[in-house]
Amino acid sequence: MLTLTMPMPSETTCHATPSDDGDDAVLAMRAANADVAAFEQLYRRHHRRVHGVIVRLVGQASARAEDLTQETFVRAWQALPGFRHESAVSTWLHRLAVNTALMELRSRRSRPLQDEDEDTFDQLSTPDTAGNAVLGRDLERAVATLPPRARAVLVLHDVEGWKHAEIATELGMAVGSSKAQLHRARSLLRMRIGEVA
Repeated sequence: MLTLTMPMPSETTCHATPSDDGDDAVLAMRAANADVAAFEQLYRRHHRRVHGVIVRLVGQASARAEDLTQETFVRAWQALPGFRHESAVSTWLHRLAVNTALMELRSRRSRPLQDEDEDTFDQLSTPDTAGNAVLGRDLERAVATLPPRARAVLVLHDVEGWKHAEIATELGMAVGSSKAQLHRARSLLRMRIGEVA
């Protein structure tokens, strides 16, 4: 199926010189030449990290996050012949995952609140099944309950290290709005973590 969606490799792709070290560059070059096994290895190596950033950005609706992870890798497969190896493959995949999640967030803005978004808010007070909530899990759960734009700004700024100008451009908002959303997200997190503790 992937070979049907992948463009034919160009001569420049076949002879590219990678700038990142390790097997990822070699695997990417092989995958760019329609080597499905090489692409499967890249997928296995990077699936968790790609899925993790998508979950943090769009929330913990696992089915949707998994769909977006798959979409990211389909886009990667299609774009590999044009990948110039100017950055590490892992960096390129990570950026592709962030862009895929941001497109999802933009499309949500134009839709009414979905049932899965409402379910996320209901999970806020759900105790850990063992009764011993781990702070990391509580934090992830609390981040997942944030409003989508506040969550996106928080993750992009505090986790991914983006500047407010970059966030504002990607999310289509003013820099001041990005700062306000970050303040809002942090305040909501403090409240929600306090409720769980």
